[in-house]
Amino acid sequence: MDATMNSDPATLIPEIALLASAVLGLLAGAWTPRRRQWRLRVLAALACGVGLAATAHAATRPAETVFGTYVLDTATHTVRAIVLVAVLALIALCHDTVAGHRRETEFVVLLQLGALGSIALAGANDLIMLFAAFLLASVPFYALAGWVVRGPATEAALKYYLAGALAGVTTVAGVTLLFGVAGATGYGEVAEGVSRGPAAVTAVGLTSVLAGLAFKAGAVPAHFWVPDVSDGTPPAVAAALTTVPKIGALAATYRLLDSAIPVDAVDWRLLAAILATASMTLGNLAAFAQSSVSRLLGYSTVSQVGYLLMAVTVAGRTPLARPALLLYLAAYALTNIAAFAVVTTTDGRTLDSYRGLSRRDPLLAIALVITLLGLVGTPPTAVFVGKLEIFTAAVDGGYAWLVAVAALNTLASLFYYLRWIAPAFRPVHGPTPRDRGSTSGWARAVALTTAALTLPLGLASGAVLAALGAPG
Repeated sequence: MDATMNSDPATLIPEIALLASAVLGLLAGAWTPRRRQWRLRVLAALACGVGLAATAHAATRPAETVFGTYVLDTATHTVRAIVLVAVLALIALCHDTVAGHRRETEFVVLLQLGALGSIALAGANDLIMLFAAFLLASVPFYALAGWVVRGPATEAALKYYLAGALAGVTTVAGVTLLFGVAGATGYGEVAEGVSRGPAAVTAVGLTSVLAGLAFKAGAVPAHFWVPDVSDGTPPAVAAALTTVPKIGALAATYRLLDSAIPVDAVDWRLLAAILATASMTLGNLAAFAQSSVSRLLGYSTVSQVGYLLMAVTVAGRTPLARPALLLYLAAYALTNIAAFAVVTTTDGRTLDSYRGLSRRDPLLAIALVITLLGLVGTPPTAVFVGKLEIFTAAVDGGYAWLVAVAALNTLASLFYYLRWIAPAFRPVHGPTPRDRGSTSGWARAVALTTAALTLPLGLASGAVLAALGAPG
């Protein structure tokens, strides 16, 4: 990709807005009364609005590299938009969780800093920038996982942190090895250097970096923290931890492999295909036996990474790969947040607790159906179109066998999603379960809105793909 060079900070308005809002929020939170901490959430929402407006303007400009390390192109702009919209939804979703809490400020600040790290991951065009973004997308979320001081959350946060510490070590080791081989850190120079260097060292370095990115994405074999964090933290927190970092990590993986590592130096396509197969298969198999809806969603996110990695596998081999990945990321973000919003609204933690939901709250039951069938990939939801495009890209890229594996996994996933949907439409025998969702107006609004948005995004996917650069 040819990109002009630029050193104008104004091109980073979305990132600067998030950073400024986080810093101002942290300072203001120290003296703002607890009953008025909601102002910090408004400030964060305004920062996201400014970021979205700046992103829309920047998307009309040619691709450019800022300060030699950060690429502003269609992928970065799209990730900006997805993350900022996700943060807006999460700010609304967390209302009932954080309002009046003594650590409300910390929640909002950590969410913004983690979102900034995720965006930075997507635009990183330099190994040092990649590692700095990895840390920024990690440390705030470690703290966010332990935001609620209780047994399960503390245990989940500790596991998340320890796994992240190991992933950070492997990442910096991989960056060091790639720098040692290439003698440079910019992706273009790395691609030239590793082509002439020892393939074995390059392979070890790349595998180490991918291990860290797999941890951020929740892919096998670095996935074991996902179900624990999903089940041990409040659903609003789990929605953030299983959505925001995944977006940046997958975009960063795509850019790294496509731009910095020639296939003739290391056969990373086979490695990506193996990770995709393992993630979708193990995620689905582990979800079958779950009775906790949060753990089920946790394993579901692992399986979704497998489908997304299919686009990474054929990066550079077909022009449809990147647009398909970006569309799927947008669809996944909306659908995953909608699923956790339903859990937040109902406060139902087991499958049986959803019995009779269609009678207690018909609209929420419809949102649940749209969300779960959307995660399967049922038309006309956006995930269906994203998955279809990724399957098409994989076939075009010569990985038809991977599509067959993914199709079987998709069919198998229908089983455990139906295990959740079925109780919602069964009659209740005996006392009706107490509906504690009546106090969760914000969460209910997020559930209904995000679930509904997956439909027009799916129906308008042709125009979206064209905007993302898909061939006509």
